[in-house]
Amino acid sequence: MGKGSGYGKVILFNEHFVVHGIPAVASAIRLATDAIVKRLDSGSGITIHDERMGTEGYSEAKREHQREALERMMRMMGVNTSKMALDVTGGGELPTFSGIGASAANCVAVARGVSDEFGMGLPDDRINEIAYEGERAFAGNPSGIDNTAATYGGLVWFKRGEQNVIERLKIKQPVEIVMGNTGVVANTKEVVAGVRERKEKYPDKYSKIFKEAEELVHRARKALEDFDLETVGEYMNQNHAQLQAIEVSSEVLNRLVDIARDHGAPGAKMTGGGRGGCMVALTPGKDLQETVAQAMEKEGFVALRTTIG
Repeated sequence: MGKGSGYGKVILFNEHFVVHGIPAVASAIRLATDAIVKRLDSGSGITIHDERMGTEGYSEAKREHQREALERMMRMMGVNTSKMALDVTGGGELPTFSGIGASAANCVAVARGVSDEFGMGLPDDRINEIAYEGERAFAGNPSGIDNTAATYGGLVWFKRGEQNVIERLKIKQPVEIVMGNTGVVANTKEVVAGVRERKEKYPDKYSKIFKEAEELVHRARKALEDFDLETVGEYMNQNHAQLQAIEVSSEVLNRLVDIARDHGAPGAKMTGGGRGGCMVALTPGKDLQETVAQAMEKEGFVALRTTIG
């Protein structure tokens, strides 16, 4: 029996822009998905048991993506499931919300579980590559930032390229955040494809927005490293406006962002693929975190209290 785990994540700056080679900042959160992988004595194929808790309908909506992801990963790891049977069980504390890196965390956890079960001893760099292959089933053309945060943890500066740039960032101390869940299961593959289509259709408009997003993320990195949280929050607000401009937010995400800002969060924005899923509010201090979370819950939303950094 092999065991593995992968962290959930939040993208603080530049989801979607990162797919097109613009830097982004992400952080693992203090919740993880666990996986148990067992070789069975007879049969062939992969049996999946998803025991994760989260958004209603998430597991059903993602089931075919999940099966494709596992098949991609097994091929990459040299595990021939046409000649053997594997039982894969997913669990852990990370809920299955869209926008929280649930698919990437699951891919990392399974890759580590398979490595453990077959005595492969794979290093993190290889686990990350395998998890990226799995993520392709969910996102089509993923940037790689989700599986990177899920694999390594911590606060990450990520730039996609022929060779991805991955830098570990350090801040003075962990910072409280609230992640508000819309309850809508998002199709990341469709949303990513939509941005690409609109970028080709409206090159001048999108070029301007993308340039602004690139300039913003460099300023945001400095503010994070300086631990200037008020400025970080303001940059999060600006980044949300940029994401709205490329049409990946939604009415419910915007409403959650407004709730967070109205109750004192210095910054709030959508996070992840958009069109559903989650948003993130910067809420330094336990008291502010609780105020914002309770305001969301009063409006009927699920609020996740965690930290970044």
